[in-house]
Amino acid sequence: MHATPHIVSDVMTRKVVAVRRNAPFKELVRTMGRWKVSALPVLEGEGRVIGVVSEADLLPKEEFRNGAQSLYGQHQRLADITKAEAATAEEVMSSPAITVHPDVTLAQAARIMAVRHVKRLPVVDDEDILKGIVSRGDLLKVFLRADKDIEEEVRRTVVSYLFPALSHTIHVNVYEGVVTLRGQVQDTSLVSVAVRLASAVEGVVGVEPHLTGESGPLATPEGGQ
Repeated sequence: MHATPHIVSDVMTRKVVAVRRNAPFKELVRTMGRWKVSALPVLEGEGRVIGVVSEADLLPKEEFRNGAQSLYGQHQRLADITKAEAATAEEVMSSPAITVHPDVTLAQAARIMAVRHVKRLPVVDDEDILKGIVSRGDLLKVFLRADKDIEEEVRRTVVSYLFPALSHTIHVNVYEGVVTLRGQVQDTSLVSVAVRLASAVEGVVGVEPHLTGESGPLATPEGGQ
């Protein structure tokens, strides 16, 4: 069975396009265009990440080219004006870089991206040496996981764990990432626990519990589908 990707190192891109701190402005534009990326880690020494240059960092060069901003607007955006005058990666980059370690969970990486409003994160070791890069698209790879793999993991980590004596009578079906649980259980209070555990399995889109107590009434958690 394919192992569940739980951490950044499972989904990150290991071949990363990066630039040195003295890379000229036009080289940054050419590199982004050639490799079809929207951000570049900036490195020094043996590969230590010191910043990131994104398309947003480069745009002020064009925005302020003709002095289109009012004096008031310029006062409010001194950082962008400085970037508009930049000629190298070091002068235009955002620093310090927002990075993650390879062992960070996918959920933590997703939260960092959402809170910091970035689309990708350089992945570094304890010395800030570049090891890879993870994007929003990489985090979504877990939802490409095969239904069969999800089904097997739900059986092993949820059904067999919570209902060991009845695991053979509980049916697990997965379609397009949605897990359906059917069967009879002795303790209906465990249904909500089963839903939470199944929802935590990588690649699960939703959980539909159709579990009944031995006496027959529907046993679904409050608010369940």
